[in-house]
Amino acid sequence: MGRLTGRGIGVLAAAAVLFGFGQFAGYPVFLAIAGAAAGAVGSAVVVTGRRPRVAVARELYPDRVERGCPAFARLRVHNPTGRRQAAFSAVDRIGSATQVVSVRALAPNAEAVQHYELPTTVRGKHRVGPLTLDRGDPLGLGRRTLATGETATLRVYPRVHAMRAPKGGRPRHHHEGAAVDERLRGSFDLREVREYVPGDEVRHLHWKATARTGQLMVRDYVDPDQPRFTAVLDTRLRGPVLEEAVDLAASLAASAAGDDQPVRLVTPGGLDLDTGGGTTALRRLLDALCEVGPSGADAPLVPDELIRSGVGGLAVVTGGASPEDRAALAALRARYAPVFVFVLGASCAGIPGATVLSAPDAAEASRRWNAMRVGVS
Repeated sequence: MGRLTGRGIGVLAAAAVLFGFGQFAGYPVFLAIAGAAAGAVGSAVVVTGRRPRVAVARELYPDRVERGCPAFARLRVHNPTGRRQAAFSAVDRIGSATQVVSVRALAPNAEAVQHYELPTTVRGKHRVGPLTLDRGDPLGLGRRTLATGETATLRVYPRVHAMRAPKGGRPRHHHEGAAVDERLRGSFDLREVREYVPGDEVRHLHWKATARTGQLMVRDYVDPDQPRFTAVLDTRLRGPVLEEAVDLAASLAASAAGDDQPVRLVTPGGLDLDTGGGTTALRRLLDALCEVGPSGADAPLVPDELIRSGVGGLAVVTGGASPEDRAALAALRARYAPVFVFVLGASCAGIPGATVLSAPDAAEASRRWNAMRVGVS
């Protein structure tokens, strides 16, 4: 229901005082003023007491956007009733921020469309909505709010810098162990015959197996020489350095996935995402990176699983390497080739078997990476 604003409460209190003074002193003019004030307050209660009967639909475009790039909402407000709806304000919440939208009066069965920009300065998965309808009287004496409509999700991705795709990796074969066979699909080494799933190549259908089982079966091939890329993001960082590190990790993953390389993303906080290459893989990687946050400072930079199941090229993004980190990184050279270590905002001594690249931020690291001739195309 509607409620009085501070102004409305003040006017009502003044009306009561004037009425009492008019009665006590016998001044009709004060009684008239008190009656007018009380009538204005009563009208405000009536106006704001009517619930806005509207249907609200919100559409985000795009719903995934790079940090700092524009994103918009399209708000459709429909009056499904046979009565005219008075104008009101709508407040949309985007994370901790708000956006006020003024909706004009709607005729019966009419619709109003509003467009407004959403804030994209903070990386993350942001909830948009619900919409709060705000109706007040012209004098500002009363107000009514109503939450309506569904919520939507806006994913603000890290900033992606243009980088050359990493190259490298030792050829491996599926018979060398289960640690690598699941991640080497895609070429001319027959792995198995399995049931068809949407997206498989039709030319790989195995007709004899299909006839025997009564289900579509396909040949599953692997590529023992397929380049692979692993990115390790040091989430033990905090503040602006972490954001720069996330930007750089996203840029590296995007360049590798765009080159159709299988990509693995690992953090000390427990994230271990293994994907194929291409657009679908890139979306999964960026979805994960838009939500990644700082982890415990005591977590090891290099998880044990990364040492046991290594294959392909490796890039580590950090803000500095302790002696323990340097020893763990040096041990990775037996599994990965080449190994790059990006150090943001600090300097770092050499690490055996790794190429160390120091830069103040992700943009400069990307520029220096693109200028290198080793390990890039």
